[in-house]
Amino acid sequence: MSEMTQVRLTEVFVELTDTLVDDFDLLDFLHGLTEKCVEILGVSAAGLLLTDERDRLQLVAASTERTRLLELFQLQTEQGPCMDCFRTGQPVSVADLSATDRWPHFTQAAAEVGFASVHALPMRLRTEVIGALNLFHTEPCALDEETLRVGQALADVATVGLLQQRAIQHRDNVTEQLQTALNTRVLIEQAKGALAERLGLDVDDAFIRIRAEARTRNVRLADLARDIVEGTAPAPLAARGDVID
Repeated sequence: MSEMTQVRLTEVFVELTDTLVDDFDLLDFLHGLTEKCVEILGVSAAGLLLTDERDRLQLVAASTERTRLLELFQLQTEQGPCMDCFRTGQPVSVADLSATDRWPHFTQAAAEVGFASVHALPMRLRTEVIGALNLFHTEPCALDEETLRVGQALADVATVGLLQQRAIQHRDNVTEQLQTALNTRVLIEQAKGALAERLGLDVDDAFIRIRAEARTRNVRLADLARDIVEGTAPAPLAARGDVID
């Protein structure tokens, strides 16, 4: 690992532990985790599944639209490496999906959206498993031990941050916050679709613009998404051809 990569990794760990701030935004934190995995680990995409208040897995973040679709497919069919990772609390690594027959439906769906390998890492602290962090490659790819260790470290640090937040605000309050985030995800998907159609973008670029605008204006993703859906969003998101400064 290069010195520059090590410095950036240290910065990322600091960012992931910064969950004590008053304006902590859970959705932005989780989406940021998937983006940092792509940046640091060199994977093509990442997705994140977490348990809701009924201990059922839900999709909470994905770095790309096709990743979101594949993760939703896993949840709907209850089949795939990410589901196995969550159930066992152990990593699941498949360098070439076409070479395994463990999850035929998942393998077909992954191929249809362009993924050839997957590596699932548990979101775990001791015996408590709260989800799975899933890494995807568009080509068959076996991650080396160092990369897998770093990936698991990112998952572990994020897990500690989330559980720390729960401890501070009490478990019931944070569970409600997570459930709100899950419910809000539907609103954000609607906003992505509306903005993509309005500005002639694909949904991934639409989401990038929404996040950038939310950060620029220091507003929550959910609030901005609601404004976009209701047609009351600020000017940069309201008309074709406008750009975010």
